Amino acid sequence: MQTKEKILKILGNKGKVTTAELTKTLGVSDRFVRKMLNSLLEEGKVEKTGTPPVVYYYSVRNETSNVTNSQKEAINANYLYVSAGGEYYEGFTGFIKWCEKTKQNVEKTAKEYVETLNKYLKYKDSKTGLIDGMSKLKTTYSTIYLDKVFYIDFYSIERFGKTKLGQILLYAKQSQDLNLIKKAVEMIRPSIEKVIINEKIDGICYVPPTVKRQVQLMEETKKLLDIKVNEVRVEKIKTEIIVPQKTLSKVSDRVANAEKTFEVTENRIYNNILIIDDAVGSGATLNEIAKKIKENGICKGKIIGVAMTGSFKGFDVISEI
Repeated sequence: MQTKEKILKILGNKGKVTTAELTKTLGVSDRFVRKMLNSLLEEGKVEKTGTPPVVYYYSVRNETSNVTNSQKEAINANYLYVSAGGEYYEGFTGFIKWCEKTKQNVEKTAKEYVETLNKYLKYKDSKTGLIDGMSKLKTTYSTIYLDKVFYIDFYSIERFGKTKLGQILLYAKQSQDLNLIKKAVEMIRPSIEKVIINEKIDGICYVPPTVKRQVQLMEETKKLLDIKVNEVRVEKIKTEIIVPQKTLSKVSDRVANAEKTFEVTENRIYNNILIIDDAVGSGATLNEIAKKIKENGICKGKIIGVAMTGSFKGFDVISEI
């Protein structure tokens, strides 16, 4: 069997591999493997994803040949598939894996995915890349204490499920995986920094966790962001029984829960305060913390809420995280 055929067989069995893995498996030089891969890339039998130093190669199914470069670029930038076995596939490789699992035609589904993605991208501001979540809150609450609220991305989109950030956030929180938390933080960092500059933020509040975990997502997020802005102290009120927001399906229950869960313990006066949360379902947590900040009189200007992810429209319970 020729080396190219061996490579294609390995790719067919494993799904995606690096040059280092191929070099070790085939027992040949790294230079020779790269030469074979470049040849297979030119022939359209192999494609690659990722950025150096970690680049993965995968075999191309016939039905992917008509997927346009622009479609592949959009999928590579936005798609993530995590298998039931915990395998992590980014971009077009993951999209192919998902299509295989769901028995869908890659070419047809790629077109539909990009069309759906573009529909949702229209909600992102062209300058900041943020999604304005105020209209959602206005349809949910009679009184809003936040001056502005943004999502960095939607938690999920129709038909295709959780977004890339939504997937990473879910598994980072559920598995308490520090590497996934780092990925999430690197994805949200540019947006957080823009809000701090644009809104002249001089105080940041990180929503404290309500569920006990060895690794707390917001605590790690605070450490990794390492923003040189004073922290507004908000503490979780100890209750006899902990009732996580995600277990509540009614807006009134979520408001009551947030009201009795958090307490602002800050005395310093700020000009503009930013509240950061992982996900917005009803918006009760952000709105109630903003209410307590205003009642304590510690903010002279605006209170801005930013969530890593949020629901698309209306009141939607994000119960997984």
